[in-house]
Amino acid sequence: MNEDLFSDITDTLFEDKAILSEEYQPNEIVEREDEIDAFRSALKDILFGRNPSNVFIYGKTGVGKTAVTEYIMTALEAEVKRRDDAEKLHVHFRNCNDDTVYRTVRALINSIRGDGCEPFPETGHSTAHALETLYEEMDSNGGTYLFVLDEIDHLSDPNTLLYELPRARANDHLTSSRVGVIGISNNYAFRSSLSPKVKDTLMEKEIAFSPYDADELRSILTTRAEKALIEDAWDESAIKLAAANAAKDTGSARQAIDLLREGGDVAEENGATEITDEHIELAVDRVQRGRVENKLRDQTMHGQLILEALAKLEVSGSTPAKSKEVQRTYVHVAESRHQDPLTTLKSIQNHLADLTMLGFLERTEHNEGRAGGAHYQYELALDPTIVLETRDTIEAESA
Repeated sequence: MNEDLFSDITDTLFEDKAILSEEYQPNEIVEREDEIDAFRSALKDILFGRNPSNVFIYGKTGVGKTAVTEYIMTALEAEVKRRDDAEKLHVHFRNCNDDTVYRTVRALINSIRGDGCEPFPETGHSTAHALETLYEEMDSNGGTYLFVLDEIDHLSDPNTLLYELPRARANDHLTSSRVGVIGISNNYAFRSSLSPKVKDTLMEKEIAFSPYDADELRSILTTRAEKALIEDAWDESAIKLAAANAAKDTGSARQAIDLLREGGDVAEENGATEITDEHIELAVDRVQRGRVENKLRDQTMHGQLILEALAKLEVSGSTPAKSKEVQRTYVHVAESRHQDPLTTLKSIQNHLADLTMLGFLERTEHNEGRAGGAHYQYELALDPTIVLETRDTIEAESA
């Protein structure tokens, strides 16, 4: 019988562990005052019935872009409701990862219609018809619409959507409603990839979120710890260590919070009454392995194989490596995994560029003059041992 299996677990260091989860939305945002002020200024016209500005938010994962956006939207909606002369405000969120324009527009239509209403068809209509339907839905309700498009750089054709929406009122597609776009992206170079006419149309406000430093992360962790943990359940030194580790690695609040939560789990497993440096040190390895595994699994098969190739090069002391060197090792790795390798160097270079942008790789430019010309060299920004172990696990699961 296993009825007593959990009977010895009677104490916990956590008062409210959900506060250390990714889903938690804090009532107060700390260490992002300047970004909040910029966001607030960019959207103030909404309070006076004017056309909203388009806003683009840039920054790496875990630096508060989405949290601040949700915080601002909540505050703005509340303020609009308090003002009798303000137009209705409708805020709709959409993650555009691997989305087509049609799917994104369809999702916005269905979000406006709400549950219980007939959804817009998945297929059978053109993007132009979908946009026309979106405008009809907006005008039928009136007011101001803010479309928050997360990971907008992953949209299949952002030029189409970012040209159409900001011009909808000027082109008489909208008469009783207004629209603004809030784009969120990890890619600082996203704007440069847009067409000139889209850049001219957007006239957006840009807000860049820099990585947190150790002091900022320490402030964030202290705020979370005071709410998530019971009294005297952590050593101040452990907070400093978790903040320092995250600042040195990614500057991500998400990583720092994960370290604190994992440190609490380690402390409980060892029967400790407070989280110490030792528990954080053990948590660092756990969190790093989990983070690498999750990020690796999100990549395409060939992206994973290229990372595996670079991990092998790293272990053998052959990095930084040129793209041709990466390609040679990648071909061997792909064949050993019974995959047909990509055949062109350009396709490998495209993957290397994407993996660099996502933070998997570090890229340096070298110029060998007339003899060799300019070229990039790549090395892994992750622990190669963890990459190789994770790839073995993924392959074993699919066998």
